[in-house]
Amino acid sequence: MKADELEFERETGAPIDMLEYYFSAHGWAYERSGDDEIVANFQGSWAQYELRAIWREDDHVLQFLALPDIRVASDKRSATYEAIGLINEQLWLGHFELWTTSGLVLFRHAALLDTEDGGNLTLQQAETLIEAAIEECERFYPVFQFVLWADKTPQEAIAAALIETQGEA
Repeated sequence: MKADELEFERETGAPIDMLEYYFSAHGWAYERSGDDEIVANFQGSWAQYELRAIWREDDHVLQFLALPDIRVASDKRSATYEAIGLINEQLWLGHFELWTTSGLVLFRHAALLDTEDGGNLTLQQAETLIEAAIEECERFYPVFQFVLWADKTPQEAIAAALIETQGEA
């Protein structure tokens, strides 16, 4: 559902407030941690995603994370880092990371918000942040699965996961 299909009371607001409004309008479960953090859950076609936003008012930076349920064992980290490097070359917004302490794969994007309007987030910005994160997680989830479970090389995994289909079955 696109932003113009929703009836929002406002088009701009405090970043966490705007994200809360967006999540609520989509019927997604979410929880706020004060004025500077919100966590939502979204069921994608491959996995349940945790969507987390953290607002740093002093810097006017909104950090947005999407965490697919992917944990990497230590023996698969080298191949996963290589896959992440190849994937990140293809992204126009945000990037994937592997947290070394937990072995979690995540997608992260930071948005610097205009200080002239108080660091507000527009509806269009919220939609772009959320949809870009979900789309990239959905697009590249199979790559990680091929590397982790099918023992494919990162190049083979990307080639297998990103084949373009033509026509209809």
